[in-house]
Amino acid sequence: MVRLLLPWLLSSLCAAECIPFDQAAKHIGETRCITGKVIQISAGEDGDHYLDFCEDHDSCPFSVVIYDLKKIGDVQQLAGRVIEIRGKVKEYDDRAGMILENAGQLGGESARLPPLPRAFDVEQRGHFSAGKFRAPRSRSTRKKRERPTLPIEIPEDVESE
Repeated sequence: MVRLLLPWLLSSLCAAECIPFDQAAKHIGETRCITGKVIQISAGEDGDHYLDFCEDHDSCPFSVVIYDLKKIGDVQQLAGRVIEIRGKVKEYDDRAGMILENAGQLGGESARLPPLPRAFDVEQRGHFSAGKFRAPRSRSTRKKRERPTLPIEIPEDVESE
């Protein structure tokens, strides 16, 4: 019986560790796990990205900011998903917020994000995704450079008079 209760108890403790995003303001200054459904991902003018848990970014009680996408991955994959994020809850503009500095802060189903596309540029507007996996091309398909065959004909020197 203890063997049955122990996994259930441990899983419930891990789930109880995360608090809903609307309660994050009560925990400013603490390192916590916050959970919520990402409604949209928005980009600021300076290249910062925001994970929004509400339709209106300005009236939402909690927001996550990402300064460097290369350390995180393709955050567009998080839209519409329930995520867990761990870190220090800080106060930004009279509301709670958190900085997502590395992918290790994410837990749950969002723990593994694909890397950014190689052609991704923060200044470029548009939609990006990690794309589809394609095996690398083999080297044997490349056209090899032709090498000269021997003997090479060398012109004879003309004797001058």
